[in-house]
Amino acid sequence: MEKVLVTGGCGLIGQHICSGLLKKGYEVIAIDRAETGYNEGKDNYTFVECDPTDKNTIAELFEKYNFYAVVHAAFTVDNDYGPLVTDKEMKESATADKFIYHYATTSTVKKVVMLSTSQVYQFPKTREPIREDSDLKPVTNYASMKYASEKAMSSEMQHHKGEDIIGCIIRYAPVYTLNFTDNLMVKLTDPKDGSLFVYGEGQYGFQFCCVHNLVDFILCFIKNADSTRYSGVYNVSDKLLTTAADIITFMREHHRLGAVMQKSSSGAVSSKIKGIFGASKEEKQNYRYLDLSKHENNNMLDCTRASKFVTFRWDIHNTK
Repeated sequence: MEKVLVTGGCGLIGQHICSGLLKKGYEVIAIDRAETGYNEGKDNYTFVECDPTDKNTIAELFEKYNFYAVVHAAFTVDNDYGPLVTDKEMKESATADKFIYHYATTSTVKKVVMLSTSQVYQFPKTREPIREDSDLKPVTNYASMKYASEKAMSSEMQHHKGEDIIGCIIRYAPVYTLNFTDNLMVKLTDPKDGSLFVYGEGQYGFQFCCVHNLVDFILCFIKNADSTRYSGVYNVSDKLLTTAADIITFMREHHRLGAVMQKSSSGAVSSKIKGIFGASKEEKQNYRYLDLSKHENNNMLDCTRASKFVTFRWDIHNTK
């Protein structure tokens, strides 16, 4: 039975990754700061309580287990962190990245998967889809942290057994599930006063990623990527944009939703002018910062490369 190490294995994303791996017949060793109970008691599941920066404990795990794959999901918003990412979190991530990637590339590991973010891309000036080779410009602390992690992984693979290891960097859109709706709701929430709003009929869209689409891709990559030609960056998201109207309908059907004010999009003009002068401290630190100047741009991730592994079948209408 092949063994997989999942860092951040008890967060929102990590627990679903572990569950999917168990169902596919892998033995899973999950590390995190605390066990949430989602996979507790399942066969072939081992939880190790430790901070992802605990070098000694993680070194012992690599010595004890002959890992087939590592899924690095620690230091992920909606997983280990909340929406605010400070210099402290960025330093913790950088510290852990160095030795986790080092151990992975100097052991039995055949595949390394790391979770990055679509925020590393430069905001496009057109509505062309964002591809893996599009320009990069991390603005937020979270994007900078994840881009540094991408570079650390690539550097470590080049210096060690990189030619034998299949590496996967996933740049995915903000996630949601049936019960996790924070990333959805921020698109309806006015950052100035916290009121709910929608422009017009809400027929503008946002790129999101159902957690189950992300997990499906990871499972298929670990199973089917059989050579280093599959190494590289993959965009992962829902197949279609989720409109503001979709979010409102979803929240009213499954959760409680207060009054939503209908506004004219002309109210975002001042935000567009403000955006010319660069990102504020709040925008840099807050992963969910709502930039009204980009609210209706309908930018999509091009997931063509990832779609060769899996069909993205989950969306806001059938999520669980």
